[in-house]
Amino acid sequence: MLKNFRGRPSLKTVLQASTVAGLAAAVLATGIPVEISRSYAEAVNVQSPSVPSFANVVDAVSPAVVSVRVESRVKPASDDGDGFSFDFNGRGFDDLPDALKPFFRQFGEQQNRQNQEGQNQQRRFGHQGEGRLRPVAQGSGFFISEDGYVVTNNHVVSDGSAFVAVLNDGTELDAKLIGKDPRTDLAVLKIDGKGRKFTYVNWADDNKVRVGDWVVAVGNPFGLGGTVTAGIVSARGRDIGSGPYDDYLQVDAAVNRGNSGGPTFNLNGQVVGINTAIFSPSGGSVGIAFAIPASTAKDVVADLMKDGTVSRGYLGVQIQPVTKDIADSLGLSEANGALVVSAQEGTPGQKAGMKTGDVVTAVNGEPVKDARDLSRRIGAMTPGSKVELSVWRSGKAQSVTVELGTLPADQQASAGDDNSPQEPAQPPASEKALADLGLTVGPSDDGKGLAITGIDPNSDAADKGIKEGETITSVNNQDVSSADDVVRVINQAKKDGRTRALFQIQSKDGSRFVALPINGQG
Repeated sequence: MLKNFRGRPSLKTVLQASTVAGLAAAVLATGIPVEISRSYAEAVNVQSPSVPSFANVVDAVSPAVVSVRVESRVKPASDDGDGFSFDFNGRGFDDLPDALKPFFRQFGEQQNRQNQEGQNQQRRFGHQGEGRLRPVAQGSGFFISEDGYVVTNNHVVSDGSAFVAVLNDGTELDAKLIGKDPRTDLAVLKIDGKGRKFTYVNWADDNKVRVGDWVVAVGNPFGLGGTVTAGIVSARGRDIGSGPYDDYLQVDAAVNRGNSGGPTFNLNGQVVGINTAIFSPSGGSVGIAFAIPASTAKDVVADLMKDGTVSRGYLGVQIQPVTKDIADSLGLSEANGALVVSAQEGTPGQKAGMKTGDVVTAVNGEPVKDARDLSRRIGAMTPGSKVELSVWRSGKAQSVTVELGTLPADQQASAGDDNSPQEPAQPPASEKALADLGLTVGPSDDGKGLAITGIDPNSDAADKGIKEGETITSVNNQDVSSADDVVRVINQAKKDGRTRALFQIQSKDGSRFVALPINGQG
């Protein structure tokens, strides 16, 4: 027993001892065990700062996202149904070892059943040479209206004969292709829900989307079904070389095969973009994905829902970007706008007086950034509408009013395919040298332009991609037919204080402008 400093028991010690004695007496008297609790340290519980959750967004938008299964008619393996034949290095079935015969007999019977099934399917279709429907692609999509319109990618549905939309609850519904637009890689399907109203989503104003904003991608990667990934907007206005309408949002949310056509949402559950492509050396996500902006998709989808096609405004001019060198050669203060390489005969641009060498600097007073910008803006306008183009011509600003036509259905998607360029003329025997430019030229057979017969590999002309066999058709928008013409134009440009001259080069791939330095010419 503990004692105090005088050798007597302390009051506390006496009380503890009497309490224990009392408990012991109670146990002995009642026979009821008494549990004496022990004290333990508490489990780890860290109070972290609150972070945003995407759960509310996902709960709201998931019913509007579907998986798209694309099917096509595949021709049966055998059209005549004569049965399975076996050949192994010139030997027949009877030549096989006995141990292998059961395996190949079973394999042959399976092939025969498949061939017969294909023939029966073919008879049901009533089309000779066509086969049964088989899955050929899979992607993603989303409802844009409560009555069953679904947006997806053109490249998802382009090879399909039949389409199935799989809802997030597993329901499978047949879909009909309403229309598709290869230029923007968009397509619209329609599901007949027999009066059912579907959960759908709206477009965001992607002009308000900033680099660094959170986004959530929902789709069907690798056929796994509804899958959610999150990330941020990495960049805007990306050009990936797929056509003149490139203006993609770049996101770092994980996007893989099967996500194509699926939506990317902001935190308000609005669609800011439609996943369409990824950059990946491995084939899987490396954090670089591209989405069609809502501002582009909104108008295209509305046209597809209405008419099944997209009508675009049409100028009918071949254009190219204005580089700094080209801007210097034309006397422009900034390398902005779109340079007209040629105006096709009979097109709206040619009828309005647009000429080779014009630089379109604005549309209806709004500055034009580059050739892609002009293509997108003209294409977004209604055919038949009148637009005012600001052009830079011969060192002066002018205005041209054009009534837009309709982009031909068979028009290619590139900005510079409105012309059918002629083959370059063969050089004659006599040649004249423009040594300071690195060019050897001679008059063409028809007297129009100069045939390039030689290139100094160490020259600026070679660095700019000019090649032997191409043709110089003009310099600073003035036609040339001899080396003397070229020198005369260059000398005038030097007097005007310019350091570069603008050469129009014709090749089998088309016409283009190249700015070459003229400091050494005289």
